Amino acid sequence: MAADGIASIGECMLELSGQTGPNWRMGFAGDTFNTLWALHALSGERPATYVSAFGDDPFSQGQISFFAENGIGIGASPVIPGARPGLYAITLTGAERAFTYWRGDAAARRLASDPVALAKSLENQALVYFSGITLAILNAAARKTLLAAVAKARAAGSLVAFDPNYRPRLWQSREEAQAAILDALAVTDIALPTFPDEQMLFGDAAPQATAARFGKLVGEVVVKNGEEPALIATGGTLQPVPAQHVATPVDTTGAGDSFNGGYLAARLAGHAPAEAVQRAHRVAAAVVQVRGALAPFETLKTAFNS
Repeated sequence: MAADGIASIGECMLELSGQTGPNWRMGFAGDTFNTLWALHALSGERPATYVSAFGDDPFSQGQISFFAENGIGIGASPVIPGARPGLYAITLTGAERAFTYWRGDAAARRLASDPVALAKSLENQALVYFSGITLAILNAAARKTLLAAVAKARAAGSLVAFDPNYRPRLWQSREEAQAAILDALAVTDIALPTFPDEQMLFGDAAPQATAARFGKLVGEVVVKNGEEPALIATGGTLQPVPAQHVATPVDTTGAGDSFNGGYLAARLAGHAPAEAVQRAHRVAAAVVQVRGALAPFETLKTAFNS
């Protein structure tokens, strides 16, 4: 069977956003799911799989149904009796967001509990994507299981993309995060770091330092930096690509995740890295003009193809 699918590994949570008085809008989101959402919207007919672990409660059932309604499967991901999804709420100051989480016992923390099922979910994938948050929600043994499954998929021909997406509160120590992320980079083909995260985690003085450090470990690197230019590192060269300015953003949630989805969709379609970054910038600019992490598919497609 040809490897034509796209798979993303991690945690999709219940998202509370758009507070109006005591009322909130509930949706589903999480960094790796947000990326898959954009990637799926922009990748035509490729089968899309969100690889995680799920509960059997009504919220988990609703989550899985929402995926299916939008053409996204869950592969062989385990459904665990008595488990439930994590939850987070977005509060905004202007367009800048803050997050409050309830995720300590989320089902997704057991996504590597069945190594056979995990490996099966990653079969026949053209692209496998995961993040530092995927690593952070797992214990050390589960991380090893995950990286072994990713390495097996890569050896079978999958392209592997990784965003370190460092979130200090999810790690026991900075050193633990550094070690886990370096282990992940050893099985990565495309790295998508964000400069402020890398500055915080590794002390990089500038985006060029981040690009140079990653470029020694991974063949294709794109360093994101908000509204500053993204920096491409391939073949020992650095190429900046200006971002698209949005004068009045509505909600910056999911901007970097959707950038990743746009970039990876463009690369899978055969576009060169610079063109892929331009398309990714347009996608991210569209996403910050809607509330919540998930923009409508048509909004993403219009931005990608404009």
